[in-house]
Amino acid sequence: MDRVDCIVIGAGVVGLAVARKLAQAGREVIVLEEAEAIGTITSSRNSEVIHAGIYYRAGSWMARMCVNGKHALYRYCGERGIPHKNCGKLIVATNAKETEKLQSIKAHAEANGVLDMQLLTGEAARALEPALACDAALLSPSTGIIDSHAYMLSLRGEAEEAGAAFAFHTPLIRAKAAAGMIEVEAGGEAPMALQCSLLVNAAGLAATTVARNIDGMPLDRIPPAYLAKGNYFSCNAKAPFSHLIYPVPEPGGLGVHLTLDMAGQARFGPDVEWIETINYEVDPSRAERFYPAIRRYWPTLPDGALMPSYSGIRPKIVPPAVATQDFLMQGPRDHGVAGLINLFGIESPGLTSSLAIADHVAELANI
Repeated sequence: MDRVDCIVIGAGVVGLAVARKLAQAGREVIVLEEAEAIGTITSSRNSEVIHAGIYYRAGSWMARMCVNGKHALYRYCGERGIPHKNCGKLIVATNAKETEKLQSIKAHAEANGVLDMQLLTGEAARALEPALACDAALLSPSTGIIDSHAYMLSLRGEAEEAGAAFAFHTPLIRAKAAAGMIEVEAGGEAPMALQCSLLVNAAGLAATTVARNIDGMPLDRIPPAYLAKGNYFSCNAKAPFSHLIYPVPEPGGLGVHLTLDMAGQARFGPDVEWIETINYEVDPSRAERFYPAIRRYWPTLPDGALMPSYSGIRPKIVPPAVATQDFLMQGPRDHGVAGLINLFGIESPGLTSSLAIADHVAELANI
């Protein structure tokens, strides 16, 4: 049986960041990926937003990883010329009741370390975005957008430069903790057997399944898995906005928001659709729920402008009745398996948090 120092399961944005971090620390790293390429699942099916860290529960892993990761991500992109834009975001209130909430949102953001939020009158918001309809708004200057594929290509390149290797079409079959090492069987028609001293489960949607296939991992430490699909619609009309536009949050979600890609094209979403099995089809009829929500802040959105675009699936570890979840990052002290690190529930802001999560994995691995 071949022996390797570290195995990372999953070549999404978090797995890539972890592999880069470990390899640059001098560890021997192999990344096992079931798909044919990097970042083909959740990492390529999101809003590509660099989040500021506004809404997450104060003190939560999401809040801490997002704020730290945001700063690290802007530095990373700036130093390497990764396409990104610090375009800012407006959280818009369209009635007096929503306007009252803006101050509490600002206070919550400040508790998370987001100290640059600015309250704007409706007039000031329209000075920034003349097509916007609102009573007031909250400006988040540190929100931005990124070319996530270019970012992931850079992470992979730096991981490989530091010696990391990638094995695609190589799903984990099973693993077993034995004598201070972890034995791994992975692959398709011709499985390979490896021993490693560190196994990082960064499998995203499949993280709970991977954990269940590790002999010795306590089942009561594996969270349940739920699938929350987010549908996106593109717009065949030119959206007259240069900032991201978010409504004041509603119970259960952030509302239908407008994000921009690096070419300036608008997209709307994601919504929340709880599903039992993975599918990425976007039901065109869901657009009917989007129109009235969008027209609250963009009244001139033309009829028939929304077109089904794409969808992504959030790796939830809490059921629909639970409003919020947090990242669950387990080391050996949490589950008792030497050399195993599990990353569960890495939904948004996972992209923004990726470099900070990689730093935390290195800490759990005593690097």
